[in-house]
Amino acid sequence: MHSGVASLPGSPERPNEDWVAAALPASGSGGTVVLLDGVTPPAGDDGCVHTVPWFTARLGGALTELSGSRRDMPLSEILSRAIRRTADAHRDTCDLSHVRTPQATVVLARWDEASVEHLVLSDSVLLLQSPDGAVRAVLDDRLDRVPDEVLRSLEATDRLRNREGGFFTAAADPAVAERAVTGTTPRAEVRALAALTDGASRWVELFGEGDWADCFGVLREEGPAGLLRRVRVLETADSRAGGVRRWKLHDDATAVYAELRDL
Repeated sequence: MHSGVASLPGSPERPNEDWVAAALPASGSGGTVVLLDGVTPPAGDDGCVHTVPWFTARLGGALTELSGSRRDMPLSEILSRAIRRTADAHRDTCDLSHVRTPQATVVLARWDEASVEHLVLSDSVLLLQSPDGAVRAVLDDRLDRVPDEVLRSLEATDRLRNREGGFFTAAADPAVAERAVTGTTPRAEVRALAALTDGASRWVELFGEGDWADCFGVLREEGPAGLLRRVRVLETADSRAGGVRRWKLHDDATAVYAELRDL
């Protein structure tokens, strides 16, 4: 497997709340990609004594270990177990029932010589490229269905967070794993894959610089770091023009690209 990873914080004054890993099993017959985008709560208002990076590191570590060691376990069960393991690590010190308890979006991809499994929860993106170059985006679009005016209200957003009719993230309830978008693709139909947090997918979704196939081309030719550089240039130019297209100048941005070994 050939892979590349890049991540940039949204601000030098705040820690990066994204988390990413790409791993190969000892047998070398497959691999795993894990990508998380931590949800930033209002300062001091999430019922938890820990930081979002603390949460994403523990959830991401559990997902990476389980997806590699339990090849017999479906990704939804792996996510459920990883959420429970992470919750157990701080349920004695924190209010895990708080609607803004630390949480994250999730992308999982795992492959072997037979198939490529995927799981997506919330607004990070998984891209799958076929041998003929076609690119398929795997999306959980529930957050996109929430009107912008609702998302501008913290109270209104909280009423939809991890609720039926709203949107879902990985927080403290293992049952949310059943809400994820999951699927399996024959290994012969996937040549390469990529995962992006919403800070990186802005290149397509916010600035409209190209479609997902164009984005994949940038990742292949310039690597994840090249895509993130392009996003930062666009954000800066948009800010100078008034910055009307997003509510903060920069977001944490992470991208991972992996070319699967030939069969």
